[in-house]
Amino acid sequence: MRAATPREEILLEEIAAPQRLAAYAFALSATVLRSGDEVASGRLILLHEPDGHEAWRGDLRLVTLITAELESDMAGDPLLPAVAWTWLTDGLDQHGAAYTAIGGTITQTTSTRFGELAGPVPTADLEIRASWTPTSEDMSAHLYGWCTMLASTAGLPPPGVTAISRRNRAPLANRP
Repeated sequence: MRAATPREEILLEEIAAPQRLAAYAFALSATVLRSGDEVASGRLILLHEPDGHEAWRGDLRLVTLITAELESDMAGDPLLPAVAWTWLTDGLDQHGAAYTAIGGTITQTTSTRFGELAGPVPTADLEIRASWTPTSEDMSAHLYGWCTMLASTAGLPPPGVTAISRRNRAPLANRP
């Protein structure tokens, strides 16, 4: 997992792993940048219990937390949690990451700030918490699947595709 080289918008850093969750643990943090701005962040923790863990259905477990700011009109979309969940499963499947015992939660929040924290508009956030048990020893497939989910959560286009921003397009009347 240390040797992974995800797409350039995703910055990985090894961090201290929680000590009480399993006999052994390894953790990475990620920051996703779009046009130089942080648009999502996450942690991926690999846990190992040599004797296995009944609830995990294995001796390894991957645990993640991802947060991203949303456009406020997306915050109330009732389909967003189901779509966000497919970002994880599709990312893992796309990279051939075999797994079992997958579970998690998707949380959408809208916040209105007041006083010293006041802002012009409410902010909206998405939080993804999930865990799964790898059924193969290829942790790089799981890491790259997780990075694919991070990119989707951050609204990055697939590699090799350039997003066309409405702000950068000329109005229809001004087009040749």
